[in-house]
Amino acid sequence: MTTIKIANAQFWVHDQDAALDFYTKKLGWEVRADVVMAEWSFRWLCVGPPGGEGPALVLMPVPGQPMLDAASSAQLSDLVAKGAGGTLFLETDDCKAAYDELSARGVEFNDPPTPQPYGIDTSFRDPSGNNVRLTQVLEFDPDRNG
Repeated sequence: MTTIKIANAQFWVHDQDAALDFYTKKLGWEVRADVVMAEWSFRWLCVGPPGGEGPALVLMPVPGQPMLDAASSAQLSDLVAKGAGGTLFLETDDCKAAYDELSARGVEFNDPPTPQPYGIDTSFRDPSGNNVRLTQVLEFDPDRNG
């Protein structure tokens, strides 16, 4: 059987440079690809955790013409800002330490690390409004609640 793996995931962003700044300076990620295709007025921008292993996150601008008309583009932009563009699930071995480190870099969390039956987790949003959850996975315990 042919091997298939996840190479990238994608978030719609309002401003690629602002998103790049957030993911590299605040989260500490690295640029995996930053390719401008001037003839298409297109920039392929991918970031990911340091080390280059695993899938990258594509920071894709909310499209306009010819992909979407102006009204549809504005609707998509509004939905992304409201957090309806999807969620990126990150895993850490120490949620409280990651929360403290990222908070010190300027990440604004929605909530503190909170015990849940599946572990400890928290969440934040990127500058465009995309949801990011940060979880320390622990053995399932239905009695562990926040």
